[in-house]
Amino acid sequence: MQIGVDSQRAVENRRVFVVDNDEVVGMALQFMLADEMETHVLQGSAEALSKGAAAPPDVLLLGSGVLASEGVDVVTRLKAGLPGVKILLVCLDAAEDDVRAALALGADSTLLRPLKVENVRRRVDTQLGRRTPLEIPVVLR
Repeated sequence: MQIGVDSQRAVENRRVFVVDNDEVVGMALQFMLADEMETHVLQGSAEALSKGAAAPPDVLLLGSGVLASEGVDVVTRLKAGLPGVKILLVCLDAAEDDVRAALALGADSTLLRPLKVENVRRRVDTQLGRRTPLEIPVVLR
């Protein structure tokens, strides 16, 4: 099933790695992105580095659970092993200590939960350098 897919983007060869030890979040992100991008769900940084050596990702979505289990220096290892990759941290709050430390180590941005299809795609598109439509909320009274 394709939800709001831009056909021009669907034929681009963009690769996204979702590195999260929370299977539900990983599968949700894969569902939200798979229509427009080649999306792979991986359990840890070692698997991402191994798979990325043969086919590097353009964007890597890194779950806060991985930051907690592997330490924030995982960002440094991923940046070194996957040159040019953009890293988005999937978290509940951008003010968490681990998230702030990971941003200081080179993570590019955050993707806040709860996840919504349009927000996830917009944030990933921004990291890919794709133009995203300007949306101005309209309040009807």
